[in-house]
Amino acid sequence: MEIRAGQVVFHCVEHGTGRPVLVLHGAGVDHREAEACFEPALGGVAGLRRVYPDLPGMGRTAAPGTLRSADDVVDALLRFADEVTAGAAYLLVGHSAGAYFAQAMAARRPERVAGLALICPLLPGVRDVPDHRVVAGSGEIGDDVFRSYFVIHTPEMLERYRRHVEPAAALVDEAALERIGERWALTPGHKAPYPGPTVVVAGRLDSTVGYAAALDLVAHYPHASLAVVDDAGHALPHEQPELLRALLADWLVRVERQASASRAYGKPSTRTDPS
Repeated sequence: MEIRAGQVVFHCVEHGTGRPVLVLHGAGVDHREAEACFEPALGGVAGLRRVYPDLPGMGRTAAPGTLRSADDVVDALLRFADEVTAGAAYLLVGHSAGAYFAQAMAARRPERVAGLALICPLLPGVRDVPDHRVVAGSGEIGDDVFRSYFVIHTPEMLERYRRHVEPAAALVDEAALERIGERWALTPGHKAPYPGPTVVVAGRLDSTVGYAAALDLVAHYPHASLAVVDDAGHALPHEQPELLRALLADWLVRVERQASASRAYGKPSTRTDPS
Protein backbone atom coordinates (compact mmCIF):
# COMPACT_ATOMS: atom_id res chain seq x y z
CA MET A 1 0.00 0.00 0.00
CA GLU A 2 1.01 3.66 -0.20
CA ILE A 3 1.17 6.10 2.70
CA ARG A 4 1.70 9.82 2.16
CA ALA A 5 3.98 11.45 4.73
CA GLY A 6 4.47 15.09 3.82
CA GLN A 7 5.94 15.20 0.32
CA VAL A 8 7.01 11.54 0.34
CA VAL A 9 4.65 8.75 -0.68
CA PHE A 10 5.96 5.59 0.98
CA HIS A 11 5.30 2.22 -0.55
CA CYS A 12 5.08 -0.43 2.18
CA VAL A 13 3.71 -3.84 3.04
CA GLU A 14 2.41 -4.96 6.40
CA HIS A 15 1.43 -8.15 8.18
CA GLY A 16 -0.50 -8.86 11.34
CA THR A 17 -2.32 -6.70 13.86
CA GLY A 18 -1.40 -5.17 17.19
CA ARG A 19 1.55 -3.07 18.29
CA PRO A 20 3.26 -1.53 15.24
CA VAL A 21 6.80 -2.65 14.36
CA LEU A 22 8.57 -0.53 11.74
CA VAL A 23 11.34 -2.44 9.97
CA LEU A 24 13.81 -0.35 7.94
CA HIS A 25 16.02 -1.94 5.28
CA GLY A 26 19.53 -0.88 4.28
CA ALA A 27 20.86 1.05 1.29
CA GLY A 28 20.51 -0.25 -2.25
CA VAL A 29 17.69 -2.71 -1.54
CA ASP A 30 14.01 -2.42 -0.67
CA HIS A 31 11.44 -3.81 1.76
CA ARG A 32 11.76 -7.32 0.30
CA GLU A 33 15.11 -7.98 1.96
CA ALA A 34 13.91 -6.77 5.38
CA GLU A 35 10.70 -8.75 5.01
CA ALA A 36 12.58 -11.95 4.11
CA CYS A 37 14.99 -11.56 7.03
CA PHE A 38 12.77 -10.32 9.84
CA GLU A 39 9.36 -11.77 9.10
CA PRO A 40 10.49 -15.29 10.17
CA ALA A 41 11.57 -13.82 13.53
CA LEU A 42 8.63 -11.48 14.08
CA GLY A 43 5.80 -13.19 12.21
CA GLY A 44 5.29 -15.90 14.80
CA VAL A 45 4.82 -13.43 17.65
CA ALA A 46 1.20 -12.60 18.44
CA GLY A 47 0.10 -9.00 18.66
CA LEU A 48 2.65 -7.43 16.32
CA ARG A 49 1.75 -5.44 13.21
CA ARG A 50 4.90 -5.55 11.07
CA VAL A 51 5.32 -2.66 8.63
CA TYR A 52 8.04 -2.78 5.95
CA PRO A 53 8.45 0.47 3.97
CA ASP A 54 10.64 1.12 0.96
CA LEU A 55 12.99 3.93 1.97
CA PRO A 56 13.11 7.06 -0.22
CA GLY A 57 14.92 6.51 -3.50
CA MET A 58 14.61 2.74 -3.25
CA GLY A 59 11.98 0.24 -4.20
CA ARG A 60 8.74 1.99 -5.12
CA THR A 61 9.22 5.03 -2.85
CA ALA A 62 10.38 8.05 -4.84
CA ALA A 63 12.72 10.61 -3.27
CA PRO A 64 11.49 14.10 -4.17
CA GLY A 65 14.05 16.84 -4.72
CA THR A 66 13.24 18.28 -1.30
CA LEU A 67 15.08 15.34 0.28
CA ARG A 68 18.66 16.53 0.30
CA SER A 69 20.16 15.00 3.43
CA ALA A 70 19.91 12.15 5.90
CA ASP A 71 18.15 14.55 8.28
CA ASP A 72 15.46 15.06 5.63
CA VAL A 73 15.00 11.29 5.33
CA VAL A 74 14.61 10.97 9.11
CA ASP A 75 12.02 13.76 9.10
CA ALA A 76 10.09 11.90 6.40
CA LEU A 77 10.31 8.62 8.32
CA LEU A 78 9.01 10.27 11.48
CA ARG A 79 6.02 11.57 9.52
CA PHE A 80 5.52 8.10 8.07
CA ALA A 81 5.60 6.61 11.58
CA ASP A 82 2.98 9.13 12.71
CA GLU A 83 0.72 8.13 9.83
CA VAL A 84 0.97 4.36 10.20
CA THR A 85 0.84 4.22 13.99
CA ALA A 86 -1.81 6.89 14.62
CA GLY A 87 0.14 8.17 17.59
CA ALA A 88 0.71 4.79 19.25
CA ALA A 89 4.11 3.71 20.58
CA TYR A 90 5.94 1.45 18.14
CA LEU A 91 8.93 -0.84 17.91
CA LEU A 92 11.75 0.09 15.57
CA VAL A 93 14.06 -2.35 13.77
CA GLY A 94 16.78 -1.31 11.34
CA HIS A 95 19.44 -3.07 9.31
CA SER A 96 22.58 -1.21 8.12
CA ALA A 97 21.55 2.28 6.92
CA GLY A 98 18.06 1.53 8.23
CA ALA A 99 19.61 1.20 11.69
CA TYR A 100 21.31 4.58 11.23
CA PHE A 101 17.93 6.18 10.60
CA ALA A 102 16.29 4.19 13.41
CA GLN A 103 18.81 5.53 15.92
CA ALA A 104 17.97 9.09 14.97
CA MET A 105 14.22 8.43 15.11
CA ALA A 106 14.51 6.99 18.62
CA ALA A 107 16.68 9.90 19.74
CA ARG A 108 14.21 12.48 18.48
CA ARG A 109 11.02 10.74 19.65
CA PRO A 110 12.00 8.48 22.55
CA GLU A 111 8.52 8.63 24.04
CA ARG A 112 7.11 7.06 20.88
CA VAL A 113 9.62 4.22 20.47
CA ALA A 114 8.90 1.25 22.74
CA GLY A 115 12.00 -0.71 21.69
CA LEU A 116 14.97 -0.36 19.35
CA ALA A 117 16.77 -3.14 17.44
CA LEU A 118 19.93 -2.26 15.49
CA ILE A 119 21.27 -4.97 13.19
CA CYS A 120 24.70 -4.46 11.57
CA PRO A 121 24.23 -0.72 12.13
CA LEU A 122 25.87 1.87 9.92
CA LEU A 123 27.44 4.27 12.41
CA PRO A 124 29.59 7.39 12.38
CA GLY A 125 33.13 6.62 13.36
CA VAL A 126 33.27 3.24 11.66
CA ARG A 127 36.69 1.74 12.35
CA ASP A 128 38.68 -1.50 12.29
CA VAL A 129 36.65 -2.92 9.42
CA PRO A 130 37.94 -6.43 8.69
CA ASP A 131 38.90 -7.67 5.26
CA HIS A 132 36.24 -9.71 3.52
CA ARG A 133 36.61 -13.42 4.21
CA VAL A 134 34.52 -16.36 3.06
CA VAL A 135 33.83 -18.92 5.79
CA ALA A 136 31.73 -21.46 3.87
CA GLY A 137 31.62 -22.42 0.21
CA SER A 138 34.03 -22.00 -2.64
CA GLY A 139 33.78 -18.21 -2.96
CA GLU A 140 33.27 -18.68 -6.68
CA ILE A 141 29.48 -18.55 -7.05
CA GLY A 142 27.27 -15.54 -7.70
CA ASP A 143 28.21 -12.08 -8.92
CA ASP A 144 30.64 -9.60 -7.37
CA VAL A 145 27.96 -8.02 -5.20
CA PHE A 146 26.92 -11.37 -3.73
CA ARG A 147 30.51 -12.40 -3.12
CA SER A 148 31.34 -9.14 -1.33
CA TYR A 149 28.10 -9.08 0.73
CA PHE A 150 27.86 -12.67 1.98
CA VAL A 151 30.56 -14.58 3.85
CA ILE A 152 28.63 -17.84 3.51
CA HIS A 153 28.71 -18.81 -0.16
CA THR A 154 26.23 -21.65 -0.45
CA PRO A 155 23.48 -22.26 -3.01
CA GLU A 156 20.92 -21.40 -0.31
CA MET A 157 22.49 -17.99 0.33
CA LEU A 158 22.80 -17.33 -3.41
CA GLU A 159 19.10 -18.09 -3.83
CA ARG A 160 18.24 -15.66 -1.03
CA TYR A 161 20.37 -12.99 -2.68
CA ARG A 162 18.74 -13.52 -6.07
CA ARG A 163 15.21 -13.47 -4.64
CA HIS A 164 15.40 -10.74 -2.02
CA VAL A 165 18.40 -8.50 -2.75
CA GLU A 166 19.31 -8.46 -6.43
CA PRO A 167 15.88 -7.41 -7.84
CA ALA A 168 15.97 -4.14 -5.91
CA ALA A 169 19.12 -2.90 -7.65
CA ALA A 170 17.20 -1.94 -10.78
CA LEU A 171 14.80 0.22 -8.74
CA VAL A 172 17.40 2.35 -6.96
CA ASP A 173 17.34 6.06 -7.81
CA GLU A 174 21.10 6.53 -7.91
CA ALA A 175 20.87 10.30 -8.46
CA ALA A 176 18.63 10.73 -5.40
CA LEU A 177 20.88 8.61 -3.19
CA GLU A 178 23.92 10.54 -4.38
CA ARG A 179 22.15 13.83 -3.58
CA ILE A 180 21.20 12.66 -0.09
CA GLY A 181 24.61 11.10 0.40
CA GLU A 182 26.33 14.44 0.01
CA ARG A 183 24.87 15.31 3.43
CA TRP A 184 24.85 11.85 4.91
CA ALA A 185 25.94 12.74 8.45
CA LEU A 186 22.97 13.27 10.73
CA THR A 187 22.86 16.41 12.85
CA PRO A 188 24.00 15.37 16.34
CA GLY A 189 21.26 15.34 18.93
CA HIS A 190 21.60 16.86 22.37
CA LYS A 191 18.99 14.81 24.21
CA ALA A 192 19.70 12.02 26.66
CA PRO A 193 20.36 8.60 25.11
CA TYR A 194 17.32 6.56 24.15
CA PRO A 195 16.35 4.76 27.38
CA GLY A 196 14.17 1.91 26.15
CA PRO A 197 14.97 -1.79 25.58
CA THR A 198 17.63 -2.02 22.89
CA VAL A 199 19.45 -4.82 21.12
CA VAL A 200 22.54 -4.37 18.96
CA VAL A 201 23.68 -7.22 16.71
CA ALA A 202 26.89 -7.07 14.68
CA GLY A 203 28.72 -9.48 12.43
CA ARG A 204 32.31 -10.13 13.42
CA LEU A 205 33.20 -10.52 9.72
CA ASP A 206 31.26 -7.46 8.55
CA SER A 207 33.53 -5.93 5.92
CA THR A 208 31.04 -3.13 5.22
CA VAL A 209 30.71 -1.43 8.62
CA GLY A 210 32.70 -3.72 10.93
CA TYR A 211 31.68 -4.44 14.50
CA ALA A 212 34.02 -2.24 16.55
CA ALA A 213 31.86 0.89 16.41
CA ALA A 214 28.83 -1.15 17.51
CA LEU A 215 30.59 -1.96 20.77
CA ASP A 216 30.39 1.72 21.72
CA LEU A 217 26.59 1.56 21.71
CA VAL A 218 26.51 -0.49 24.92
CA ALA A 219 27.79 2.54 26.80
CA HIS A 220 25.46 4.85 24.89
CA TYR A 221 22.21 2.95 25.48
CA PRO A 222 21.53 2.23 29.16
CA HIS A 223 19.33 -0.82 28.43
CA ALA A 224 21.15 -2.42 25.51
CA SER A 225 22.10 -6.03 24.90
CA LEU A 226 24.96 -6.62 22.47
CA ALA A 227 25.82 -9.65 20.35
CA VAL A 228 28.84 -9.89 18.06
CA VAL A 229 28.26 -12.94 15.90
CA ASP A 230 31.07 -15.01 14.43
CA ASP A 231 30.75 -16.49 10.93
CA ALA A 232 28.50 -13.60 9.89
CA GLY A 233 29.08 -10.49 7.82
CA HIS A 234 26.88 -7.58 6.79
CA ALA A 235 24.35 -10.13 5.54
CA LEU A 236 23.99 -11.50 9.09
CA PRO A 237 20.16 -11.59 8.96
CA HIS A 238 20.44 -14.05 6.05
CA GLU A 239 23.39 -16.00 7.39
CA GLN A 240 22.38 -16.45 11.06
CA PRO A 241 18.56 -16.40 11.06
CA GLU A 242 18.01 -18.66 14.07
CA LEU A 243 20.38 -16.69 16.27
CA LEU A 244 18.78 -13.43 15.13
CA ARG A 245 15.36 -14.87 15.98
CA ALA A 246 16.54 -15.73 19.50
CA LEU A 247 18.06 -12.30 20.08
CA LEU A 248 14.93 -10.54 18.89
CA ALA A 249 12.77 -12.84 21.02
CA ASP A 250 14.74 -11.81 24.12
CA TRP A 251 14.39 -8.15 23.12
CA LEU A 252 10.62 -8.53 22.74
CA VAL A 253 10.40 -10.09 26.21
CA ARG A 254 12.21 -7.08 27.64
CA VAL A 255 9.90 -4.72 25.73
CA GLU A 256 6.83 -6.44 27.15
CA ARG A 257 8.31 -6.52 30.66
CA GLN A 258 8.85 -2.77 30.55
CA ALA A 259 5.36 -2.18 29.17
CA SER A 260 3.85 -4.29 31.95
CA ALA A 261 5.81 -2.44 34.62
CA SER A 262 4.76 0.89 33.15
CA ARG A 263 1.10 -0.11 33.19
CA ALA A 264 1.40 -1.32 36.79
CA TYR A 265 2.92 1.93 37.99
CA GLY A 266 1.06 4.24 35.65
CA LYS A 267 4.24 5.55 34.06
CA PRO A 268 5.10 6.29 30.42
CA SER A 269 6.18 3.21 28.46
CA THR A 270 9.77 4.38 27.89
CA ARG A 271 11.77 4.34 31.11
CA THR A 272 14.57 6.56 32.25
CA ASP A 273 17.17 5.88 34.87
CA PRO A 274 17.43 8.12 37.94
CA SER A 275 20.38 10.51 37.88
